[in-house]
Amino acid sequence: MTIDFIDVQAPEPGEWQQVSPGILWLRMPLPFELDHINLYLIEDDDPVTGEKGYALIDTGFGVSKTQEIWDSLLSKLDVPLTKVIVTHMHPDHIGMAGYLVDKYRAPLYMSHSEYFVGRAMSAGSRGASDWQDDEYLVRCGMSSEYVATASENRKTNKGVGQVIRPIPLHHERLQEGENLTIGTHQWQVLIGRGHSPEHVCLFNPTTNVLISGDHVLPIITPNIGVYSTEPNANSLKMYLDTLPQFKNLPQNALVLPSHKQPFVGLHKRVDELIEHHHEHLANLKSFCAQGKTIKECLPVLFKRELNEHNMFFAIAEALAHLNYLYFEDEVSRDINEDGHYVFTLTCEHLRHE
Repeated sequence: MTIDFIDVQAPEPGEWQQVSPGILWLRMPLPFELDHINLYLIEDDDPVTGEKGYALIDTGFGVSKTQEIWDSLLSKLDVPLTKVIVTHMHPDHIGMAGYLVDKYRAPLYMSHSEYFVGRAMSAGSRGASDWQDDEYLVRCGMSSEYVATASENRKTNKGVGQVIRPIPLHHERLQEGENLTIGTHQWQVLIGRGHSPEHVCLFNPTTNVLISGDHVLPIITPNIGVYSTEPNANSLKMYLDTLPQFKNLPQNALVLPSHKQPFVGLHKRVDELIEHHHEHLANLKSFCAQGKTIKECLPVLFKRELNEHNMFFAIAEALAHLNYLYFEDEVSRDINEDGHYVFTLTCEHLRHE
């Protein structure tokens, strides 16, 4: 089995490329190291008027630059959006959903958890105390200076709400095992967890196309993190539990991911993702033979220099892996005099190392 990328040039912002009959590939820019998100338009019919249009998968960052690109692109297409489908609630996916839903009076399709977590996230703290956010950073082994700076930044930063247009007050729920009609085809709803609460993937058995969102990505791995909103989450277990189902799909399915290039080689990529995380877990177990804080574990997982933006996700990913080992009783978890979590390989597993 190999992973083969399709021989189609990635579209420039405001342009599109056909990747399968009736499916257009778009790209929108992101202001990060990962500088793009893939979006997809699927030929569809308006259920009321029967007018031809497109169902959209994901929407891009909710900023003026993205809106300008959307306005230009939609004027070129000159057909309406019939559905706005959001795979999950992260800002690069849901950011422009409100704008596009309002512009076309189109229904918003999301899973239940992703919709309401998205609304809560975009609303911000609404005055709630943030001492638990500070405690989370302390538990992760971050310095008092880092915690103080993060706390100050929260006071002056409007959070992710500033890159998410107001989320519509109505949604159509997507549930695992159901089918969603788009044009003349039925798309099966599959749910992944770990990267986000109830991530929607869509598979068309007739055309053998999988829209994988962030759950299955080529080249890079999705962030699997544990954050201050649920510090005892076992996100990595949820991710690893919801990956194998994709090996029930044909291995030659065309996979349309949210980042990088569309590809064929689904089974191999699922195996690689599982292996990647188990390799990290094995390395962490060895490293924690003597007790380690979360921050001390970062070099085991990340070989590159971490900037401020990356550090936020890196400590969350490290905690996800260490929580997995903790809930499997492979490491213990204590709190040292500085308030940091210390993870130590348990005696039973130490004998086998």
